[in-house]
Amino acid sequence: MANQQTVKIQLVRSPIGTKESHRATVRGLGLRKVNSTSELEDTPAVRGMINKVAYLVKVL
Repeated sequence: MANQQTVKIQLVRSPIGTKESHRATVRGLGLRKVNSTSELEDTPAVRGMINKVAYLVKVL
């Protein structure tokens, strides 16, 4: 388990004006302000969340 893969993401666009579910997904990824970053485990669930809001985030 020590070699668990992680993915680092950054919020590059504001979620203001987007669907409520997309705003909730951004918060679920641990992102608050524009340019904030979060490092999460690389799981299918997290990948699905990233794909849902791909137009708001960037994978670093």
